[in-house]
Amino acid sequence: MAIDRRREATAGGPGRHQPPSEENGSLPPGDAAASAPLGGCRGASDGEIQSLPPISPASAAGVPHSGCCASASAPSVLLLDYDGSVLPFLGGLGGGYQRTLVLLTWIPALFIGFSQFSDSFLLDQPHFWCRGPGKGAAAPDRWSTSSLANWSSPAAPTVPAASWSGAANRSNSSGAAGDDTPPLPSPPDRGDNASHCDCHAWDYGIRTGLVQNVVSKWDLVCDNAWKVHIAKFSLLVGLIFGYLITGCIADWVGRRPVLLFSIIFILIFGLTVALSVNVTMFSTLRFFEGFCLAGIILTLYALRIELCPPGKRFMITMVASFVAMAGQFLMPGLAALCRDWQVLQALIICPFLLMLLYWSIFPESLRWLMATQQFESAKKLILHFAQKNHMSPESDIKGVMPELEKELSRRPKKVCIVKVVGTRNLWKNIVVLCVNSLTGFGIHHCFARSMMGHEVKVPLLENFYADYYTMAGIALASCLAMCVVVRFLGRRGGLLLFMILTALASLLQLGLLNLIGKYSQHPDSGMSDSVKDKFSIAFSIVGMFASHAVGSLSVFFCAEITPTVIRCGGLGLVLASAGFGMLTAPIIELHNQKGYFLHHIIFACCTLICIICILLLPESRHQNLPENISNGEHYTRQPLLPHKKGEQPLLLTNAELKDYSGLHDAALPAGEALQPESATANGRKTM
Repeated sequence: MAIDRRREATAGGPGRHQPPSEENGSLPPGDAAASAPLGGCRGASDGEIQSLPPISPASAAGVPHSGCCASASAPSVLLLDYDGSVLPFLGGLGGGYQRTLVLLTWIPALFIGFSQFSDSFLLDQPHFWCRGPGKGAAAPDRWSTSSLANWSSPAAPTVPAASWSGAANRSNSSGAAGDDTPPLPSPPDRGDNASHCDCHAWDYGIRTGLVQNVVSKWDLVCDNAWKVHIAKFSLLVGLIFGYLITGCIADWVGRRPVLLFSIIFILIFGLTVALSVNVTMFSTLRFFEGFCLAGIILTLYALRIELCPPGKRFMITMVASFVAMAGQFLMPGLAALCRDWQVLQALIICPFLLMLLYWSIFPESLRWLMATQQFESAKKLILHFAQKNHMSPESDIKGVMPELEKELSRRPKKVCIVKVVGTRNLWKNIVVLCVNSLTGFGIHHCFARSMMGHEVKVPLLENFYADYYTMAGIALASCLAMCVVVRFLGRRGGLLLFMILTALASLLQLGLLNLIGKYSQHPDSGMSDSVKDKFSIAFSIVGMFASHAVGSLSVFFCAEITPTVIRCGGLGLVLASAGFGMLTAPIIELHNQKGYFLHHIIFACCTLICIICILLLPESRHQNLPENISNGEHYTRQPLLPHKKGEQPLLLTNAELKDYSGLHDAALPAGEALQPESATANGRKTM
């Protein structure tokens, strides 16, 4: 038949052996590499089915036809099988040079942790109160009749003594306090600050260990308080745009140039932030700082993934996460050491100067060079790796270098993330992970506000350091739990478990707490508001724990299932979605917490949708990274539980599907035997 003739012509002979497909429908390493990427040539028709790959018929499972020309030959299977041939030839992660490179991707995670959590210190809203008479600008009449001890405002609880123990935590908008200033009483609670906005000058009580921060320097209180939220927007919006743009650039020009230029510009913009003369300049420069920081985060994440063999990817990524959390834990001590926000900002950015050395010691991603068919540069880099690892040519058992010599004349073939639109499975996987990332990081703020906001009043959680270290401790516990859960349940099973926990915590907090609140109004119910508060804290902790794991695991999952040729672009989409989720926090704060309940309900509904969508994802544990778009298409969905022996599976793998794309080319020859009755429509006999 026409199918058999085409298969023989493509495979090189009728007797070519077809190995069985691997788990979740992906091709074996050598077969997957031989599949040509989609969109390589012109003349594609939307209604056609892609022709068979050279080895496995799995690509007939609905991958759109790429319309490749007959003259376009695929490169050697050996070269595109990076995890199966190139990486073992270089010694895997056991090579000393590879381990050095992985270590170099861990060290900047500490600096990144400082930058990501700097807003908690630079833009923290301090306690403020009207400055006493005889100091600064004249206060209105209601404040100038006597000393501050005769305030006519309602009595308010004092701030914990830990926040006011030293003069270092007390500042004002005009400089250090003079000796003639009368002693000040305990300032009003932050909730009563709005009633003291008739003053022309304020004194501030900063809780973060700084003498002065951005809010106290430019009096961003009362009518100017909205500018604080805009300043918080600027870093997040810069990160979002940076993820999207630098991801596309890194797939086109390489990881190394994007990393190095991001380092140079974050030094320029980050140090200039410390010299800001007004809040507008500060917000604008923070946008560009976030843009450059996104380029560093994204490229280091991709380089880390691409250096590792399949069994080490998750461990290497989690170590980087722990290093970043170390920066989060050390940030309060750094702020107490610097005392001033400008010194703190400069100290956060200066360590990136060490990364300028990466220009000479950190190479381009060899996996990306091989996937984009830049074999001339790849050959030089392989020889560099071999020299650093003291490897002899005899270790090249599979003959990688001879095959590489044959392909040196091939032109590079780069792909943009927009090519995903023409795929059938890959774009769905990326969209599902984007929604998961958005939901995980978005609902995290809802749980944090329920525990530390205005709904629950717990004395321990009214202290800044208690709030900060509680959040950091929950994140640390979440990462530790991820290590255990992913080891036993895999990527998809772990993501599903954490999403179910997030949904349960959210729904119980929205529904059960309202029910408890209604019963607590009856005197005979035996319930009080303290019971509701305890339940709210418990559900919030569980929700923050699970939602942090959902967001982090979604990003890692995307890095594994996205092909190398567009990995940074796919990572950029998921990380940008995470940024949109985090952006909801300052938006709600800007509107004075209006719409918070609806905000929580929307994300709770998204968790239910995500639970269903996660079942559509493949399992990438112990799988080779896809190198081109065709490889990524063959990461198909499988049931969570394997079918029993002898049972007909409801979901067929790609290898079990039969190709019918050539039936229209030729009619059935005369005398050709029909299919026997015992065979099914997909070519498998019933059990």
